[in-house]
Amino acid sequence: MNPLLHGDPRPTLDDGASIPPLEPGDRLTRDEFERRYHAMPHLKKAELIEGIVYMPSPVRAYRHGTPHSHLITWLGVYRASTPGVESADNTTARLDMDNEPQPDAMLFIEPERGGTVRVSPDDYIEGAPEFVAEVSSSSVSFDLHTKMNVYRRCGIKEYLVWRVLDRAIDWFILTAGAYEPLAPDADGLLKSRTFPGLWLDPQALLTGDLARVLAVVGTGLASSEHGKFAESLRAVT
Repeated sequence: MNPLLHGDPRPTLDDGASIPPLEPGDRLTRDEFERRYHAMPHLKKAELIEGIVYMPSPVRAYRHGTPHSHLITWLGVYRASTPGVESADNTTARLDMDNEPQPDAMLFIEPERGGTVRVSPDDYIEGAPEFVAEVSSSSVSFDLHTKMNVYRRCGIKEYLVWRVLDRAIDWFILTAGAYEPLAPDADGLLKSRTFPGLWLDPQALLTGDLARVLAVVGTGLASSEHGKFAESLRAVT
């Protein structure tokens, strides 16, 4: 008997044991969170932050989907020209036993190249990626408070938040255990300290000028500092 057809909303394992569904606000261990998440294949995003389950509302186009796409395009271009660096979209990361977020985007150095993460046998990111990005609504968002503190404590070196409604981009650098805003250069560009050549024109990104965004990162990729960084990754065996 299928319990979903007889008023029981709980998914089941093959052996018939019932699994409670994930609900926002549940307080769970990481193992229990994963067990319930795996049993809900229709669910596209859930996160465990400080032992509490968070499940975002449906994604809107111009408030999230389009900005997300532009971020991924920018990071993908950098990744394509930087062997030894990998990007990921909406991927679960096991940061510690109470925190398993699913960032909108991340960039990390491959483990075999000296990166800070590893990929588990069941294909999850474990540890803190070097760079994480989130698309948020505004400055009062969850991403700039509870989640930001988790990312800081777990040692994520760089954290970018695109505040869509505020028309602002915050890029933080982990310095002496605290996040400090990354200052733009004389041309108004933001330049990663962890990933040489990862350059961003924030105004172009905010206005949807993707061609300008890609031209700027292309200039970064042609810089001498990116060349030295790429060579250092190739030298790791």
